[in-house]
Amino acid sequence: MNRLATKVGISIALILLVIIAGCTPTQLDVNGVTHLTLWHGINPPPNRDVFQKLVDKFNRDHPNIAVESLYVGQSDRQLPKILAAIVGDAKPDLFWFGPMLTGQLVDLDAIEPLDKWWQQSTITKDIDPALLGSMQFENHLWSIPFGTNNIGIFYRPSLFAAAGIENIPTNWSELKATAKQLTRDTDGDGKIDKHGMILPLGRGEWTVFTWLPFMWSGGGELKSGKTTTIDNPGSIAALQLWQDLLQDGSAILSSPERGYELDNFLTGKVAMQLTGPWTFGQLAGMKVTDYAVMPIPAGTRSATSMGGESLFMMKNNLHHQQAAWEFMEYVLSQNFQTQWALGTGYLPVNLKSRTESSYRDYVSKIPATQVFLDQARDARSRPIEPGYSQISEQLGSAIESVLLNKSSPQAALKAAQSKLDLSLN
Repeated sequence: MNRLATKVGISIALILLVIIAGCTPTQLDVNGVTHLTLWHGINPPPNRDVFQKLVDKFNRDHPNIAVESLYVGQSDRQLPKILAAIVGDAKPDLFWFGPMLTGQLVDLDAIEPLDKWWQQSTITKDIDPALLGSMQFENHLWSIPFGTNNIGIFYRPSLFAAAGIENIPTNWSELKATAKQLTRDTDGDGKIDKHGMILPLGRGEWTVFTWLPFMWSGGGELKSGKTTTIDNPGSIAALQLWQDLLQDGSAILSSPERGYELDNFLTGKVAMQLTGPWTFGQLAGMKVTDYAVMPIPAGTRSATSMGGESLFMMKNNLHHQQAAWEFMEYVLSQNFQTQWALGTGYLPVNLKSRTESSYRDYVSKIPATQVFLDQARDARSRPIEPGYSQISEQLGSAIESVLLNKSSPQAALKAAQSKLDLSLN
C-alpha cells in the first residue's frame, strides 16, 4: 500500500476526490444481479449518449448483470482518479482509457490479463489484427479495443478551388506549397486573412498524437531495441516541417492545448486541420458539408497515428470478472461496433461491421470515412510501456518550444532526450 502510494505519487486527498466525484467502487451483488461499474471519459456528449444507449441495451438483454457507466472526465482528470482508486482499493470493474496507460496499470498490478478469455471467445477472431499491438505487453493481452481511429487532414474544398488548387498534396514538399498557396489576403486590406493550415500548440497528448504521424512518416522511430530515441532524424525532420510552415506564414497556431477545436476551420480562416473521423458527427450536427479528408502527406513513407480507446478489466473476484468479460465481448460484437461507428464516426474494430450494409451505406454517404479505413494499414500505435507518459511529456515540451520559436528542432529534441534519459533510468 505505502509502496504503491509512493510509486504513483498520489495523496489521500485524491482518494477523497474520487468519492466526491461520485465514482463509487464495485457494488455488491443484489438479488442475483452482478453490479459492475465502468469509468470512462467519452466525449463529446453526443458520443456519451450513444454509449449509454448501448449500455442500456446490454442491461436489458442481460438481466443478471447491471453495468453502471460513469463519466469521470477527460484523460487529464481521469488519470489521477483511477490511480487514486487503485491506491484506495476503490477500483471500478471496467476502465475506459487510451492503451498508452497499459504498462503503468500492469506495473501497479491493477488490471487482469485477458489471454484466457480472448482465446476462448468466438468473437475475437473478427477483430482487426492490426490492433493487437495496442493490446499486448510483456507477452499478455491486457485490454480490448473499444473503438479505433487515426489522424488525417480535413480540408475545405471551396478554399482549395478559390486558390486554384486542383490536387491534394501527397508529400511534404507539396504540403508546404499547397499551404503557401492557400495563405492569402482575400479582402485586399494588406493583411493575411486566410492561412493554409492550423497546427496544435501545447505540450499535451493531443499535440503529440497529431505530430507523431509526421515523425513516423519522416522515418523516425520512438524505440531502437529497448532504447527510447525521441531525438532521431525523423523527429528532427517533422519538427522542421512544422517550423517551416509557421515561419513562412502558411500556418497559424491553435490556442494553447486547444488544437482539437474547429473554430478557425469552420469559419474558413484556415483551410486544413489535423483531426480524425470523430469529427464527422460534429460537422454533421452543424450541417457543414464543405469539407473533405486527405491522408497525411508522406515524408519517406506513409504513416499516421492510431487512436481510439481500450477497455480494461480491473482486478476483482472471478465472478465479477466473468460478468465484466461478458460486457467486453458485447463491446467487441458486430452489433455494438456498427452502432458505435454509425453514431460517433469511430472506425469499427470488428471487421464484420466494416462490411455490414448499414455501415457501407454510411461510408457511401460520408466517403471521407474511406480515407481513414485505408489509412488504417499505415497506422502506428503509441508505446504502451510504463514510461510512455514521460516520453509524451518530453516530446510535447520539445514541440511546444519549436512552435513558439524558442528553440531549433535539433536543440529542443537533444534537451528532451537528455531529460527523458534521466527520468527513465
